[in-house]
Amino acid sequence: MSIKEQVIAIIAEQAVLEPEDVTLDSTLESLGIDSLGLVESIFAIEEAFDISVPFNANNPSESDFDISNVASIIAGIERLKAEQG
Repeated sequence: MSIKEQVIAIIAEQAVLEPEDVTLDSTLESLGIDSLGLVESIFAIEEAFDISVPFNANNPSESDFDISNVASIIAGIERLKAEQG
């Protein structure tokens, strides 16, 4: 499974939706994911990809990790994986 497919699956699970209901332009808010769901999604992403997401749940707007939509989350994960080598 690609990074894109895995992220969509994780987000769909958190939103209790089918993966095909999650688009790259979807925001977590539009999918019904609240702040707790966001934190759970970040934990699931960290575990799935063996990365540490630089995300401050208390102040998401000042985070180095863009969560504005699904595409930006995927791009952030790809960047973190590339930095890992």
